[in-house]
Amino acid sequence: MSILTSLYTGISGMKAQGEALNVTGDNIANANTTGFKSSRMEFQDIVAKSLKGIEGGNQIGRGVKIGAVNPILLQGTVDHTEKATDLAISGDGYFVVKGSDGQTFTRDGSFTFDKNGVLKTNDNQLVQGFKADINGRITAEMEGIKFPQALIPAKATEKVTMHLNLNALDPIKTDFDPLKPHDTSQYSTSVEMYDSQGTKHSVFMFFNKTANSTWEYNGMVDGGEVAGGTAGELTKIVGGKLTFNEFGLLNTEEQSFNNFNFSGGAFPNQEVAFDFGESITTDTKKGDVGTKQYGSDSDMHKWSQDGYATGTIISLSFNDDGVLAAQYSNGNTKDLYQVAMAKFENSEGLFKAGNNRFKESKNSGPPAVGAPNKNGRGQIYAKSLERSTVDLASEFVNMIQNQRSFQANAKTISTTDQLLDEVINLKR
Repeated sequence: MSILTSLYTGISGMKAQGEALNVTGDNIANANTTGFKSSRMEFQDIVAKSLKGIEGGNQIGRGVKIGAVNPILLQGTVDHTEKATDLAISGDGYFVVKGSDGQTFTRDGSFTFDKNGVLKTNDNQLVQGFKADINGRITAEMEGIKFPQALIPAKATEKVTMHLNLNALDPIKTDFDPLKPHDTSQYSTSVEMYDSQGTKHSVFMFFNKTANSTWEYNGMVDGGEVAGGTAGELTKIVGGKLTFNEFGLLNTEEQSFNNFNFSGGAFPNQEVAFDFGESITTDTKKGDVGTKQYGSDSDMHKWSQDGYATGTIISLSFNDDGVLAAQYSNGNTKDLYQVAMAKFENSEGLFKAGNNRFKESKNSGPPAVGAPNKNGRGQIYAKSLERSTVDLASEFVNMIQNQRSFQANAKTISTTDQLLDEVINLKR
């Protein structure tokens, strides 16, 4: 009986080593597969019987069996590419994708937009991301990443910010004439703003010192741009007063006149706030940020406004936080989505679904989905791909080792066959 048993022992070895060759061959075949993680065969011995009950050291083995095939979750090399939708993960985590077979996970970041503007994998899985709100703030709402509308609507200006210095040495001048604003003002500059239809308007700002530490400002546009105005003549649309303390810091700011009624069908009575800085009394701030009154020439330091004209998309790009941003022809840039990333307690327990994808399993635990580079999730690199972790030199060594082991087990069977031949010939 022991001679026949050795046949089964040899068969178990040949079967196990054959499967090991299959694992090695799979690794070699995927040496250039994006995001692929090599696997390793784990063997376990088979114990048939004990010669003396439960005493140790007197047991006869029956060969070998496959214990597990474990992935080697090393970090693959991250290579730079020229494709804007290529993404690579450095660290722990997986991209979240959805398709007909439900939610799956992948390290393969070779994504592309299809004809419908949806970001997909090479096997048509929808890449999931956290959607940004209208102001570009990333929310917790997760959905398939979509190409945004090609045309961004115009946004009317709601706030104009100006930081200036107004010369404290200027004399008091109270004879500002709206018909001759350039001749009767002590300092003038210009800013821009947009109406509700995205039409840009140049606003000429005129400043006069009407009392010690007190300045009056008047904003005017061409009369052809406002309702009831005359083209070629300046029409006042905003006015107010600024006061400063004894240190030249902005104390109060008052906007007393508003007439933002632009022509051409724009929204009437547009509300626009002119902000000159962090005033002491009006804003309850320190007055050290914004407009000042110092004894030097009046000048504009900086200005900004929050409106913009309509624009079309010039380009789309991901940053290293996995945020997809669109750049528009009007100079505006808007965040659209942030790529979702999943982390598992036991990534080795994931179930291979093919096409570089994995599924959640009982051994892996549920995914913790969130933003990249947070709570242990890896960092995303834009215009990059993670290469396979297969080391061809090591795999060829493993192949030779498995091949020799297979041959040795085959020799066990051939030797056993010769012994059986001797047994059969005993009667002859």
